[in-house]
Amino acid sequence: MIKRWLTGFGITAYLGTLLFGIVSHAANFQDGSHPSMYFIVWDMFCGWSAYETRTHIVGQGVSGKYYELSPGPWGDYQPYSNISRHHYDSFNLNPQTIAVNCLKHTAHEPMTRLYVVEEAWAKKYNLPESLWKHRYSEPKEPYSYFHVRTVMTPEGQVTGNAVSWLSYQTNFTISDNPRLQRESQKSAPMFMVRPMSETSSPSAN
Repeated sequence: MIKRWLTGFGITAYLGTLLFGIVSHAANFQDGSHPSMYFIVWDMFCGWSAYETRTHIVGQGVSGKYYELSPGPWGDYQPYSNISRHHYDSFNLNPQTIAVNCLKHTAHEPMTRLYVVEEAWAKKYNLPESLWKHRYSEPKEPYSYFHVRTVMTPEGQVTGNAVSWLSYQTNFTISDNPRLQRESQKSAPMFMVRPMSETSSPSAN
């Protein structure tokens, strides 16, 4: 009797936990409140990419010379492994602050433009040479794609913005495919709704 009761309790607890994870993810409710939520939220690594990316923040002086603005001359901060902190900013939210801060605390010639350049390459090129030879027959010749994401004035005012390289390639693939263009014109649009997400209402004038 006790064994049957414990079995029923275990099944109920297991299914209840999975149900809570699904509801939490669907409603965007406390899905990142604790590291343990990672085990029950249904994300399935949806943000993983086959490409490695790096962010280069550079400034162009009046002489035409380019200067690397991150990491700064005072040192680098690498929170995980050997990758600098600014490379983790995949949403391109902080390069403006980083660039202006570097210029503010360094001596340099006057700047004409500041650029945020994204570098991307296939992650397979991260394999060590020994594993590469076992997996691929062709020689290992890494190739990087460079994509300008942001253009700014020397004061940090954004004058041009672009999507990430992967988003650009995705959009280009769709726009360059006549079949997908025809289907997109016939299909109904889909709107993703997250009921628990915070939205700001427009202020009254």
